[in-house]
Amino acid sequence: MSVRRLAEASVQPASFAFNRANAAAAKQWIKKYPKGREQSAIIPLLMLAQEQEGWVTKAAIETISDMLGMPRIRGLEVATFYTQYQLNPVGTRAHIQVCGTTPCMLRGSEALMDVCRSKIHHDQFHTNDKGTLSWEEVECLGACVNAPMVMIFKDTFEDLTPERLAEIIDLYESGKGASVAPGPQNGRAGSEPASGLTTLKSEKAILKSTRDKEAKAATKAAKDAAPAAATAPAAAAPAAQASAAPAAPSNASKPKTDAPETSPALKTPSKTKVAPAAEKAASVAAPLHSAANANTAAPEVEQVSKQRNGPKTKAEPAAAYKAPETKAPAAKAAAKPSLEDKNRPAGIAKPALVDDLKLISGVGPKIESILHTLGIFTFAQVASWRKAEREWVDGYLSFQGRIERDDWVKQAKALAKGGVAEYIRVFGKKPV
Repeated sequence: MSVRRLAEASVQPASFAFNRANAAAAKQWIKKYPKGREQSAIIPLLMLAQEQEGWVTKAAIETISDMLGMPRIRGLEVATFYTQYQLNPVGTRAHIQVCGTTPCMLRGSEALMDVCRSKIHHDQFHTNDKGTLSWEEVECLGACVNAPMVMIFKDTFEDLTPERLAEIIDLYESGKGASVAPGPQNGRAGSEPASGLTTLKSEKAILKSTRDKEAKAATKAAKDAAPAAATAPAAAAPAAQASAAPAAPSNASKPKTDAPETSPALKTPSKTKVAPAAEKAASVAAPLHSAANANTAAPEVEQVSKQRNGPKTKAEPAAAYKAPETKAPAAKAAAKPSLEDKNRPAGIAKPALVDDLKLISGVGPKIESILHTLGIFTFAQVASWRKAEREWVDGYLSFQGRIERDDWVKQAKALAKGGVAEYIRVFGKKPV
């Protein structure tokens, strides 16, 4: 990047002040920044000064720096860094910035610069004899598809030829620059192909085609599903029942419902219709996120008790969460997670005051519901987990490993000891 210096002292005005409109605009810009951060407004304020004076003077930089309570050297650093600020007088009617980056160069930007040299001045940053026009070469102006292009103040003029640029310069020189429409100068709309739009010509046609494809796919899926539904057996074979967790209920032909009391995951298989291996497998509960529980709402403590020890009229205390003893290989194969139930954390009946487990980082509403189902309601319970218990609970989570990764136990210990205040003291931040 070229060295950017302030204009010579001979052309610098003695002072600077915003006019009434820009003074009000400056106050509005400053209000947009938090207290103590008002110095960030220097960028828009320098641009206001440039729009008012035509270029950024030394007096403007110093005045704005004083307004914002910042050292003047800081203001000079900003003004000399950004090329959007003109540090020398420019044409009063037009300052033309010609993009010279590769796409525009390949499309003829050098020819555009030759036009500027012949009609304005041989060198950049010099005005014409009347002081009304000036030009410079700049880096990418961001419309490469429409190369070559120039920018005049805040407007871009794209798809230029040398002849068209010469016409635009003449119009600005005669004071008729406002009559030139910005954007592509070859008749194309936006950045569509120069030959005209070739695709996506009709949104209505595109939407209709999408709907037709979706309807065809749905019809095909329904046809494919019909034979499979007609030939499905009324009941699964005993071997298939032994591999399920838990085993399918004896009334599997009845329609499914989301009600917990009728969910297959909460039914106890009939001993007269289920093989012994399947019955043992069914005694170990499937994880809440398994396929067996896919259609059930989050069950409460009472329903978990039903799943393991048969129907109960009331939620049972911690003893109700003791898993049935089983050592059959089939039961171990069907259980998920594949851990002995003796590692299960002790559950309790839902207390009157339940801790907000979502304060533990990594626990959201869904996971909190799973923990409640397992009888976990307080920070103290989580804080007491050992490795085996953590692994057991982890098996019930859709994405495993988060208990160790987020260190639930350490978080729970802090929350159980002193709530949010203790959490902040230990972790240096609020729980989220």
